[in-house]
Amino acid sequence: MTFQEAIGQLPLESTQHAVGFPSLFLLIALGSLVPVIPTGAVVSSVAVVALHQPLPYAVPAVFLVSALAAFTGDITLYWLGRRGLSFRGGSRWLAALRERVTAERLAQAERGLERRRVTMLVVSRLLPAGRIPVMLACLLTRMPLRRFAEADAPACLAWAAAYGLIGILGGSLFPEPWQGVLAVVALTLLISGAPALWGRLRRGGPRRGAPGGGPP
Repeated sequence: MTFQEAIGQLPLESTQHAVGFPSLFLLIALGSLVPVIPTGAVVSSVAVVALHQPLPYAVPAVFLVSALAAFTGDITLYWLGRRGLSFRGGSRWLAALRERVTAERLAQAERGLERRRVTMLVVSRLLPAGRIPVMLACLLTRMPLRRFAEADAPACLAWAAAYGLIGILGGSLFPEPWQGVLAVVALTLLISGAPALWGRLRRGGPRRGAPGGGPP
């Protein structure tokens, strides 16, 4: 039997997963480095598709690959940030992190890290827009890379489990995979965009002390 014949006899689902899992890893890792990819939506969507596959390992593989990719992206970003601390003016990675965090949120993250490091990292991973302030606080307090990795590992596992569960629930509610994908994408985007929307509403709301509750 030739190599081409052997490949042709492989199940279609196995071939799809052989291509899909590396793509999933790259998307999640890249999204952790450059937060323009909705990584939570990616995990939930792939979990929906995996739920409708006959392969028993598909859903657990989505969870493991997503957690490993998120951990890889976090560690890479943290290493780049620590490297920036060693140079005058910092690296562009560290500067980019600073620009995205307000002084108030940074102070809150630093106080949380003083009490419970692992819990703070887990919560920061689960809360929308919570990861970068806590990571920056870890950098500025000079937390060693090893200690950060020990706390970040359970955080990435919890994050992958949460968004994977959203995908499983969405996939089980709809008969067709595309329906579940649309539902979980809409839900995860709503969750990730809620803090920004709330901040805009607060900034645009009536100021205290203004006559009639309107702008001064």
